[in-house]
Amino acid sequence: MKSNTISLEHGAGGEVMQALIGEIILKNFHNKSAGSIGLECLDDGSTVRLEDFNNGCELVMTTDSHVITPAFFPNTNIGRLAVAGTVNDLTVMGAKPLALTCAVIVPEGFPLKEFEEIIKTMDKTAAEVGVPIITGDTKTMEKTALDSIILNTAGLGITDSPVRDSGLQPGDKILVTGTIGDHGISLMAHREGFDFDTDLASDSAPLWKLIEPLLKLRTPEGKPVITAMKDPTRGGLANALNEMAEKSGAGILIEEDWIPFKPAVSAACEMLGLDPLEVANEGKAIIGVKPGFEEEVLSILRQHPYGRDAAVIGEVTPDKKEVVLRNRFGGMRFVDVPAGDPIPRVC
Repeated sequence: MKSNTISLEHGAGGEVMQALIGEIILKNFHNKSAGSIGLECLDDGSTVRLEDFNNGCELVMTTDSHVITPAFFPNTNIGRLAVAGTVNDLTVMGAKPLALTCAVIVPEGFPLKEFEEIIKTMDKTAAEVGVPIITGDTKTMEKTALDSIILNTAGLGITDSPVRDSGLQPGDKILVTGTIGDHGISLMAHREGFDFDTDLASDSAPLWKLIEPLLKLRTPEGKPVITAMKDPTRGGLANALNEMAEKSGAGILIEEDWIPFKPAVSAACEMLGLDPLEVANEGKAIIGVKPGFEEEVLSILRQHPYGRDAAVIGEVTPDKKEVVLRNRFGGMRFVDVPAGDPIPRVC
């Protein structure tokens, strides 16, 4: 570690955060696994094997803290973000959400009406996928110690076939379930008072009902069609694809013209000098699909409101662990791991 103190970059999802995880957290936790996927895998959750339970099913556990500011932003609030984020961490591991927890830390002086609205939003979001919020905790702090409400949610899911983010094989197609960068750009515009004269809003959404039908798809040999999944939150598409390539021991080639962006996102990123591939998403998934099955997967995704803009954006290559983007003119560039999130406190 280059620094003796924690900085904002340590929680931003890039190289600095990865160093913190590897050199301090993983180094000092010794009992890190209770199933086939443990903390050392750095996946979106971990599994707990239950012997002689339901034909070898595994529990998947995940947890996340939400410090987004402001707590209310275009389309929704921190409550939807918290529930959807935890549901999605379970979902991209192939796990049906069984139950959620919620811990709340609220600064004194926070309006009761806004607090109630956040709770109602959590309830409504959880109802979309039929998952109960079964336990929680509430704390308050002095207004000088906390600038906004903080939520922590944990989720428990179950699967008989966990999906890893490290399962990509050369030839697999890379899909995204919709337009990229909506959440980060809409939040930044709202926070900074930019007027892009659009109705751009956060894409925060729970994806279980979108992804569930894909988990049943099998090849003629009986193998799962879905080889890997990840949700591109902090660090955006760039960070998520690099993680998947690194863990899978393969390369990824993506086509710039195939990546779905809303025009407002592209325009805002160009104006502000941001790379849209590094902007956070809160209602999208990256999916690795066995070659020859991508059209079937797209057809299923596009039947759901959260998957109408789903697209194939590239494929897995046998190259070394790197992500390459080909632009519309045929030029190539590496898609690097971002050092941090260009828009802080987005989740």
